Amino acid sequence: MSDFNLHAAQTPQPIDSQYAGALKISVVSVIGLIPVENATVVISYTGDPDAPLMTLTTDSSGQTPIVELPAPALALSLEPSPSEQPYSEYNISVTAKGYEPVLVTGSEILADELSLQPIRMNPLEMTEEEEKIVVIPAHTLFEEYPPKIPEDEIKPMAETGEIVLSRVVIPEYIIVHDGVPSDSTAPNYWVRYKDYIKNVASCEIYSTWPESSLYANILAILSFTLNRVYTEWYRNQGYDFTITSSTAYDQKWVYGRNIYENIDVLVDTIFANYLSRPGVRQPILTSYCDGQRVTCAGLSQWGSKYLGDEGYSAIEIIRYYFGNDMYINTAEMISGVPSSWPGYDLTIGSAGEKVLQLQNQLNRIARNYPAIPAIAADGIYGPATAEAVRTFQGIFNLPQTGVTDYATWFEISDIYVGVTRIAEPD
Repeated sequence: MSDFNLHAAQTPQPIDSQYAGALKISVVSVIGLIPVENATVVISYTGDPDAPLMTLTTDSSGQTPIVELPAPALALSLEPSPSEQPYSEYNISVTAKGYEPVLVTGSEILADELSLQPIRMNPLEMTEEEEKIVVIPAHTLFEEYPPKIPEDEIKPMAETGEIVLSRVVIPEYIIVHDGVPSDSTAPNYWVRYKDYIKNVASCEIYSTWPESSLYANILAILSFTLNRVYTEWYRNQGYDFTITSSTAYDQKWVYGRNIYENIDVLVDTIFANYLSRPGVRQPILTSYCDGQRVTCAGLSQWGSKYLGDEGYSAIEIIRYYFGNDMYINTAEMISGVPSSWPGYDLTIGSAGEKVLQLQNQLNRIARNYPAIPAIAADGIYGPATAEAVRTFQGIFNLPQTGVTDYATWFEISDIYVGVTRIAEPD
């Protein structure tokens, strides 16, 4: 990648200027998923927060241009390194008229990767705080965190004579307890399911790894999460949340952290998947650990990376650690979706009720995101509909094909639900 002329910048750790990562920031209101236009975004090194590197302004979709920032050498994220941090850290300060300022500190940039930094802003009438501060701690593969307490991969289910959950359902939201289960002072956050998975994956693995390694790790994260959902693990213990952010009990999640584009796209594609064993209805509680500082009976994160290097597929990696009777399954029911996936891609020439539903949803989303052109809701997938889909895909970090595939259909559904709500839980 090209060198950078970042004037008078101080770095918290040595950075090879031949390497860089990219950053795109998206700013929305917590009210109705409204993009915040003309927000001022100031980027600085976390180690030198008073020396701004650049100032950006959000567009009508609440987004900044993609910018490149120095990062450590790519090789540092491809091998365990207890002393050399493989990512650079940046502060992101956001101000906008009528909104509470937000400061994100420690946003992580990896070489050759596009980082997506979400910012959620509270309207001033909703808050008494002067500034909202989001602190992103060190990555789990670089910093030491409490190791996972071992658990059985299949949980006993109470025999009540009634089937509580007859099938695996993808929830609309995960309620994350940001601490250990017994800490009653820790806050609970309502997080959209896909957003939760993307956040955990960005906390737990490096996006620079082979795609099959990422896929295998995301499958383990998905299955672990859905086991907690299906068995109502914490609710059956009297708690009011789905899962915790503690690595000792569950998996790492950080409020407001950045995610990576390739993880974002992969989760959108496989979010309804989980891991199964024959004759077992519940998703398997798939344990995993880094495989270097901590070993466990489940998947080794670094080991999965090396298997990916050797050409192993995702299911081959999974079976390497969990046995040949582990299978990828798909949940048939997804909560919070206004209309089910038609079962095939919608593209130019498609017609019918599903196309009409898609067009109506896009037109509603376009009221919040005016870069998306309004289209005739006629049930016919013509060039105008394809262009609206292509614009939507560009805003929401999907491949810009103009075709409504599985990932695009559900992303449109998610955003449609978000813009039609009065406020997203936070």
